[in-house]
Amino acid sequence: MTKGIVQKESATLRKTSAPVLLSDIGTTKISKIISNMSTALASCPDGVAIAAPQIGVSLRIFLVSKKLFSDSDSDAVFINPEIIKLSKKKMTLDEGCLSVRHIYGQTKRADKATVQAYDENGNRFNWNGTGLMAQIFQHEIDHLNGILFIDHATNLHEHEIVIENND
Repeated sequence: MTKGIVQKESATLRKTSAPVLLSDIGTTKISKIISNMSTALASCPDGVAIAAPQIGVSLRIFLVSKKLFSDSDSDAVFINPEIIKLSKKKMTLDEGCLSVRHIYGQTKRADKATVQAYDENGNRFNWNGTGLMAQIFQHEIDHLNGILFIDHATNLHEHEIVIENND
């Protein structure tokens, strides 16, 4: 089990997460949740994103790892995210999940997705994602709606990925 990340048996992963009150954005409570999410995500060399339910918190927050951005020293924060646009074009992709360790499968996702959300300072923004970023948006918002990728993936198989850390 990955430290701090709940696994597929957790009831929290099957609940629809509650929206964060706009007045709570920027508070110590929400900042601590974001920090805990960031720490849990950083503990997984193969992790690219995490949703609050994955640390046992049923709130509509997800992070995208700073590893995906060459010019950032912090994870991208999405509070109360909503997909506002999906492309008609779909792609079939390999997918895994930090809460369903070592299980991978094929999912069908829109090639492009636009998300509207708030950042950790309460600023509203839109983000247009393609490829991996579009896949992340759809996967993480599924988490916020109590859906795991294994609910709709095909060709599920077990595979342990070993990542060498040469630091």
